[in-house]
Amino acid sequence: MATKPSFPTASAAPEYSESSIRVLKGLEPVKQRPGMYTRTDNPLHIIQEVLDNSADEALAGYGKKLKVTLHIDGSVSVDDDGRGIPYGMHPEEKAPVVEIVFTRLHAGGKFDKGKGGAYSFSGGLHGVGVSVTNALSKRLEVTSYRDSMVAHLVFSGGDVIEKLSVRKGAEGDRKSGTSVRAWPDAKYFESSVLPINELTHLLRSKAVLMPGVSVTLTTEKTKESQTWLYKGGLHDYLAQTLNGELVIPMFEGKGFADAQHETFAEGEGADWCVAFTEDGHPVRESYVNLIPTSAGGTHESGLRDGLFTAVKSFIELHSLLPKGVKLLPEDVFARASYVLSAKVLDPQFQGQIKERLNSRDAVRLVSSYVRPTLELWLNQHVDYGKKLAELAIRAAQTRQKAGQKVEKRKGSGVAVLPGKLTDCESKDLAHNEVFLVEGDSAGGSAKMGRDKESQAILPLRGKVLNTWEVERDRLFANTEIHDIAVAIGVDPHGPDDSPDMSGLRYGKVCILSDADVDGSHIQVLLLTLFFRHFPKLIDAGHVYVARPPLFRVDAPARGKKPASKAYALDDGELTAILDKLRKEGVRESSWSISRFKGLGEMNAEQLWETTLNPDTRRLLPVQLGNQSFLQTESLITKLMGKGEAAARRELMELHGDAVEIDV
Repeated sequence: MATKPSFPTASAAPEYSESSIRVLKGLEPVKQRPGMYTRTDNPLHIIQEVLDNSADEALAGYGKKLKVTLHIDGSVSVDDDGRGIPYGMHPEEKAPVVEIVFTRLHAGGKFDKGKGGAYSFSGGLHGVGVSVTNALSKRLEVTSYRDSMVAHLVFSGGDVIEKLSVRKGAEGDRKSGTSVRAWPDAKYFESSVLPINELTHLLRSKAVLMPGVSVTLTTEKTKESQTWLYKGGLHDYLAQTLNGELVIPMFEGKGFADAQHETFAEGEGADWCVAFTEDGHPVRESYVNLIPTSAGGTHESGLRDGLFTAVKSFIELHSLLPKGVKLLPEDVFARASYVLSAKVLDPQFQGQIKERLNSRDAVRLVSSYVRPTLELWLNQHVDYGKKLAELAIRAAQTRQKAGQKVEKRKGSGVAVLPGKLTDCESKDLAHNEVFLVEGDSAGGSAKMGRDKESQAILPLRGKVLNTWEVERDRLFANTEIHDIAVAIGVDPHGPDDSPDMSGLRYGKVCILSDADVDGSHIQVLLLTLFFRHFPKLIDAGHVYVARPPLFRVDAPARGKKPASKAYALDDGELTAILDKLRKEGVRESSWSISRFKGLGEMNAEQLWETTLNPDTRRLLPVQLGNQSFLQTESLITKLMGKGEAAARRELMELHGDAVEIDV
């Protein structure tokens, strides 16, 4: 026997009052939710926060050395020869500045951008970096060398355990700089082990992006030491990292805004090196103010846009694009390797760990320097330009070919019926009908007016694709045609094929479109589809065209005859109806004539009695008549073929007077 669920009574419910609201102070939020502030799989990111501060000093033009030491006791120290963190009392906070930097969220020297600020360009921007490192470390020691003095401070779990001490610099002390040694607290991380490969890559990339600055990694346990110093910057780095045969020489460049630039701040811009290879795995690295952006972002989009626009412009200038090939950015980018270093005054990152740049202006910033530089270079080296164009065009052709075969969408091994199909209840093929209806509004009336037992409705949005010259493999790329094929239950086939007709779901497939020019066009497009790709449906007599009326005539009561209404298919039938009313003695102006602009104007009842009701509707079977298949094919080619304008003109000149045009 099921038991009734029990709910806490009012007296047992936990109290919710003013005292229930807890305010997290200082570094408590970081300890409570470390994942909001850093990566918690390992401590690399909290060490990177310290490293980024030292790199920002070098980026600002101070300091030429950066050293990381992995100590035997599991701690990591980062040393630089920058300006040293100020340790005097903060004018407003009344606490030593170095203490504020390591203990307060959103406190730092990088908010004040531009002239007068300590850092014009920096990776740090939220002011939470090293305070997070401090919060998640069992112990953290900071030593600042500044103005011939040495300031020392020690923390534990973010709290000061040894207050600031300042002494005069001794003979062996460095002149200026900062030394931070941190013992990451293992309880906050899935693994307390630093990933050496990632750390090595990070340090090496810092050296690449700061030509002339030496970066050293020392491991006390193995007594191994590595130093990176790149004078050639990005070019040297990419050349050493690249694998694969170069198609053209590496393309490198840089561009930075000057003080007179209309859009960007002085110093904003990018430095890049791009290589195109035939094979090998592409190398792609990007940085913003020396911060590695492993998830890319808007600066990479700018590089992509600049490269694509320049290559496309070169291809158009030299008329290199073959007919029928459409070039996309991915075609140019497919075989590109690059190292991109952007400088952005006030970068907006996605999340605190800064893996992706979100600054919108960075797209325009990078693209505006890359595009003209590459365009100029390609036109100065036309042979290389043509090789690059060839590579991109080949990629486009491969992509288009790969995308040509489109399979029927399936779920659980069977084709899934289209969601917009309103199916009928009966499974009797002899009585089942599906109406392919032009437009959602007409589809709505048809759904309400139909016989639910045997009539299904499939609304079509807009005009169906002209499929006369579309390869069979490409048909399912068009949603409407995919839905038609799945609803009918027969796959596309040719006139000589023997398709599996056992899946056919309806005995009659009825084309139902408006009785105007657009409706006729939709009819022709659907008939083209069935003749070209479903000919056996026509052969077996399954395809029909429904003929909705164009006019409705309402006649008043006359004598014993009550008021009546009649529907006319076209002007000829309208004239016949009016002649009949006159013969019956109905006064000339007493009747009213309504013209249906489309099926959507008919209500469900009207649509049923004029077009859906088997007793009163007009449904024309589609047959080849006296024409042979080849004659019909030739005629449809003239009407629907892309390169048949002359044949169409001739056809119109011969038979144009036989056509009534509805304007």
